[in-house]
Amino acid sequence: MTARPAAEERVRNTTIIDSGNLVVWFVVARGMTTADEPHPLPPVRAWGYLACVWCVLFAALHIYWAAGGDAGLASSAGADLATHRPLWFVLLGLWGVAMLLLAGAAFSVGMTRWRLRGRLRRGVLILGWLGGAVLLARGLLLEVVLLTGVGGIPSAVGPLETHWSLILWNPWFVVGGLVVSLATRQLQRV
Repeated sequence: MTARPAAEERVRNTTIIDSGNLVVWFVVARGMTTADEPHPLPPVRAWGYLACVWCVLFAALHIYWAAGGDAGLASSAGADLATHRPLWFVLLGLWGVAMLLLAGAAFSVGMTRWRLRGRLRRGVLILGWLGGAVLLARGLLLEVVLLTGVGGIPSAVGPLETHWSLILWNPWFVVGGLVVSLATRQLQRV
């Protein structure tokens, strides 16, 4: 191998600045290599971890509500459910959703770490795409319905729920759908 000049050299879209013992690499494009490094740089796996964080945060909120907390519940589920908290709602709508979200968090981290092949890989990809699509559809479709007033839904749910759905809950679902979809795309490209 030839020695690198001490100042700077360009190798396949990667800039290497070498000043004595300190080498700083500025990677311009994902997966580029240098002449001294025969293996490509690993892809950034941030999307799976961001999807995990999204799931954990939303699960924590559902656990808070299930344990008796009420901040934000009326604006999400409606005043009647928030006030009366029927058993089915607490078990399925709060604890059940929290457990599903925690499973989603583990699944999202798994998508960043698993090296799957064949049917199992295809199944994980399908689940990832479905999860992202459901979250996106929930956020976008409800946003459109509430903004357009289709079917009288905004008047049926009330002004408080409509307001918070438009500015917080629906965008939150869209963010979740995007990060899950991007994590799935990341797995698909590996």
